[in-house]
Amino acid sequence: MKDAIKKFMPARLTSFFSSDVAIDLGTANTVVYVPSRGIVLNEPSVVAVKVGTNTVLAAGRKAKEMLGKTPESIVASRPMRDGVIANFELTQSMLRYFIQAANNGRKSILRPRMVIGIPSGITQVERRAVEDAAREAGAREVYTIMEPMAAAIGAGLPVHEPSGSMIVDIGGGTTEVAVITLKDVVFCRSIRVGGDEMDWAIVSYVKRKYNLLIGDRTAELIKMQIGTVLDDGQIQEMEVKGRDLITGVPKTIRLTSIEANEALLETVSSIVEVVRVALENTPPELSSDLVDSGIMMTGGGSQLRGLGKLISRETGLPVTIAQDPLLCVVNGAGKVLENLDFFKDTLMR
Repeated sequence: MKDAIKKFMPARLTSFFSSDVAIDLGTANTVVYVPSRGIVLNEPSVVAVKVGTNTVLAAGRKAKEMLGKTPESIVASRPMRDGVIANFELTQSMLRYFIQAANNGRKSILRPRMVIGIPSGITQVERRAVEDAAREAGAREVYTIMEPMAAAIGAGLPVHEPSGSMIVDIGGGTTEVAVITLKDVVFCRSIRVGGDEMDWAIVSYVKRKYNLLIGDRTAELIKMQIGTVLDDGQIQEMEVKGRDLITGVPKTIRLTSIEANEALLETVSSIVEVVRVALENTPPELSSDLVDSGIMMTGGGSQLRGLGKLISRETGLPVTIAQDPLLCVVNGAGKVLENLDFFKDTLMR
């Protein structure tokens, strides 16, 4: 019956009866975009299920609050690691839950088409896992697009023009650096270093220096509140609570932005290095374009204090942080979904 409806339905009405979605399936957050409605869901990529089942008890913010605090009967975890699926069943359950939430539980006549942003360094097996999870979650057609391409489109870069554009997308699990022209990627490099790696670096630093064990959520707060990559003379402090590894009892210390800088140094150096590698591999004619257009930064990691200035200093190029950097990938994927014919060359084949 549904196939018959699809066959005889005018194309312009298809979107009315279907709930097509664009998804940024990120390590840290999952964002869902619906044509004509815009972004309808932005939640942490965390799901809580009953042990031994795929029954979702909570997802998103509610599930994130459960991390490290669940009884043995409940498992709260992040099914995405380094931008790829670490647990297929949980990712499928989380996707289905988020899609239903985005549509307010309403079921459409036609199953949706999905455009999903994925890391450029993903393997064929990992890409197939994302596509299979989307189909199992209810998609009738699945299109994938490299995250840096989607981020560039979402940031408003002229990807269709014969001029070079450079994008640096720093997500939770990966950093993607790409040079784009004529709706195609000239050079791209992906490293599995991002916001999560920064958090783990802070956890390791505090453990090493103070014998204090802190959780991932505490490390993330440190990064967001006092994290910096440049000594700008503005020293900030933050009270940090954790468990003393020697006595085993709770302990409180005060951490400074200078210490946060020390903790993040190695991770940030990896990001700067991959930008430098991309520039070294950019054709001369496109390099000359970058002198004027500069580098566009997107993703949550781009908001780390001083990172844009550091990259500009190391490369000699102007650096711009996109408006709403966290939403560039999903906004770009949404534009592709709404104009599939025009943007078909940007999709992964």
